[in-house]
Amino acid sequence: MRVQLKKGVLELCVLSILNDQDTYGYNIYQIVNKIMGISESTIYPILRKLVTSGYVNTYLKPSSSGPARKYFTLTDVGKAHRVTLKHDWLAFRKQVEKIIGSDVT
Repeated sequence: MRVQLKKGVLELCVLSILNDQDTYGYNIYQIVNKIMGISESTIYPILRKLVTSGYVNTYLKPSSSGPARKYFTLTDVGKAHRVTLKHDWLAFRKQVEKIIGSDVT
């Protein structure tokens, strides 16, 4: 998948992962990478932006395999933002499908 297409939806993907569970940055990377094939360095700027915007909070959680990990959790504002982004994405997808068609060959 092209880089620009991925960049357009990664914020929604990260918020959706956090909507299901609190987790740490590397785990978010692993989930997204398994499906979309991204570099690890892609996730952390998105997480910083989400924290700065107030959509995500952080807390430290002890780890059995080393130092404490920084976990990310969705705020109420972040949950509302995720819903808005999801609606925007679905509407955009429908618009593009009207132009290119929805058949996949």
